[in-house]
Amino acid sequence: MTVGGKDVHTVDTFGVHNPATGRVFAQAPDCSPAQLDDAVQAAADAFPLWRDDMDARRSALLAAAARIEESAEELATLLTLEQGKPLADAQFEVMVTAMTLRGTAALDVPREVIRDDDEERIEVLHQPMGVVAAITPWNVPLIQAAMKFAPALLAGNTVVLKPSPFTPLSSLALGVVLRDVLPPGVLNVISGRDPLGAQLAEHSLVRKVTFTGSVATGKHVAASAAPDLKRITLELGGNDAGILLDDVDLDAMADKLFWGAFVNCGQICMALKRLYVPRARYTEVVDALADRARSVQVGDGMLPGVQMGPLATTPQFARVQELVSDALAGGATAAAGGRRLDGDGYFFAPTILRDLEDGVRVVDEEQFGPVLPVIPYDDVEEAVARANSTHFGLDGSVWSADPERAAAVAARLECGTSWVNTHGMPAPGVSFSGHKWSGLGVAGGLAGLLSYTETKVLHIVRG
Repeated sequence: MTVGGKDVHTVDTFGVHNPATGRVFAQAPDCSPAQLDDAVQAAADAFPLWRDDMDARRSALLAAAARIEESAEELATLLTLEQGKPLADAQFEVMVTAMTLRGTAALDVPREVIRDDDEERIEVLHQPMGVVAAITPWNVPLIQAAMKFAPALLAGNTVVLKPSPFTPLSSLALGVVLRDVLPPGVLNVISGRDPLGAQLAEHSLVRKVTFTGSVATGKHVAASAAPDLKRITLELGGNDAGILLDDVDLDAMADKLFWGAFVNCGQICMALKRLYVPRARYTEVVDALADRARSVQVGDGMLPGVQMGPLATTPQFARVQELVSDALAGGATAAAGGRRLDGDGYFFAPTILRDLEDGVRVVDEEQFGPVLPVIPYDDVEEAVARANSTHFGLDGSVWSADPERAAAVAARLECGTSWVNTHGMPAPGVSFSGHKWSGLGVAGGLAGLLSYTETKVLHIVRG
């Protein structure tokens, strides 16, 4: 682990599984309560100096981005081994991680002057909070880490980063890589099994918690932060709906539709999770998606030519099997896939489900895997109502040969981001948020940066 800029070992460790084999391939440090205290204290001790020099913070983030790129091979290999994604996708994640730091470094914390005359000056300042606890998930651990610690650091805070126990190694390596470009204590990286995340979120020296993960865990984080009135940002689950309009150019859009659902083996919060299709074009759309599903090369992410790896964890593998089995037992048809693949590891065939409606669990819940239910509709008003009939509200998309027509429909989706003719393609520097149970607060862009600050009014009377 990295605590106060130094290498810290633990007495206890826990096994990290390679999802392509299902076997433990490495041991990760299991942080003790005393070491957690040390990490938070190191961040608190580093805060007073770090908060004072914006130019130094900006330069440090740029240096960190360069160092990440220099270490891309090491980081990407660890990421594939512990998470399962193809090595090319892991390399892309490392690149996006560095880009996130650079993009954040280009932002500035505004200082707004409300009044400035002979009598008084009134300014609105945005000041750092102190120690930020960053708790990240297993699906895109490096990108998620960067989305949290980069704006927190630029705003003048210090950070304790705790990755998921399923994918700790790449984040631990990131902490090592950045030790000599960030001052000691500014970024501390620890790992461990439950209840380490809860202990970090509840720590008395932590002033903000930023968490990405499940709705259930997010509610626990919010509850644990409440007694100390810690600030929180929660990016939780999504059950993103896509709506195809009757004029959609399927030849042009089918590949984007497919990979909008199946990127990272479907393990993306903003992935397309359910697709509503006009009944007159239902079979055509199902067949096009099923053809693509059958053509995907699934395998160990370290092997050349692999397009999709395994599911990342045993619990998620079991959940996907359960949801698909439930749908098939209820009368749904697998137009492609619908089963686990033979051999070791957590491999599940890319699956297109047809002949099902709302009310089936795989439609109503977030599957977070390589499964897309395709549901027919008769009227656009009906499709919008069904898309919005959920506790989730992360993202949505509308697809049409007429982008303006699609945009009018997309504006009515109850979610943080609505796309037209694409899905799951966040733009750099653009804020990202969830409605309803999909989250609290904002990530990305200026709004995300300001979420790591407290607003303060400086009121000067001159006469």
